[in-house]
Amino acid sequence: MSASVLYDAPGPRAKALNWVYSGVALAILGYVAWLVYSKFEETGQWEGEKWTPFLDADVWNNLLIPGLIGTLSAFALGSLLALAFGFVFAVGRLSERKIISIPCGVVVEFFRSIPMLLLMFFIYFMQPSLGIVPTSIFWAVVLGLMLYNGSVIAEIIRAGVHALPKGQTEAGSAVGLTSGQVMRTILLPQAVRSMLPAIIAQLVVLLKDTALGYVLGYSELLSQVKQLDGNFHNLIPAAIVVALIYIILNTILGLVANWIEGRTRRVGHTAGPVGAADDPEVQTAPATGMSGTV
Repeated sequence: MSASVLYDAPGPRAKALNWVYSGVALAILGYVAWLVYSKFEETGQWEGEKWTPFLDADVWNNLLIPGLIGTLSAFALGSLLALAFGFVFAVGRLSERKIISIPCGVVVEFFRSIPMLLLMFFIYFMQPSLGIVPTSIFWAVVLGLMLYNGSVIAEIIRAGVHALPKGQTEAGSAVGLTSGQVMRTILLPQAVRSMLPAIIAQLVVLLKDTALGYVLGYSELLSQVKQLDGNFHNLIPAAIVVALIYIILNTILGLVANWIEGRTRRVGHTAGPVGAADDPEVQTAPATGMSGTV
């Protein structure tokens, strides 16, 4: 569809105004950047002695790399558990049996409504009462990530299934599939494919939420900023370096998401019926057009 069908093409005056607005916006951004830079310059944040620690291998081996491993460990396990939690409770909430759908809905809405940091606190301080000694900060962080983000992913998947045409379910039932088979073989694959960008976006949120473990004392990237500031008195440079690491991680996750989405879209589209290209009858069948008898 042509873009001109959706909206009127801007004329010369509108184009000129767009250039003016863009120039003003760039000028404002440039001024803010200069203001931040000058303030950092006044407080000596750009001095070499505050940045030279990041050229020391011991700083990376003893602080940043262990923090990065802690962040990635909590993210990897938390994301796997959140995806599993989301799939299970999304399917449960979509069940036609009220005895399954209502409890699943209560669980999802409950954990989706509680702040994640509060979940982590609750899990951490609940462990001694369950006989879990010593208490594990790692599992408090991971389970908090799982419960909150898994509930959000469950809602994303449920929304994806509800967005599909009703004819998908009716067609599956017409060929004799049970409701579970329709959900598993028809609805979920399409819903996950369409909701994949939203699911990946939630995993990016999960990656950043690992920083909440800092409040409990979990050793991850954000906690290393305090360590660096205590050793080298370079809070702002340490925060900038850690922020750049987070940006790189999120960029890599976004690239992986784009690759997965591209793969699923190619797999989801076929050129025709399976085996049609190899069927000699299909290859040699003459084109009859409209000349056949009625």
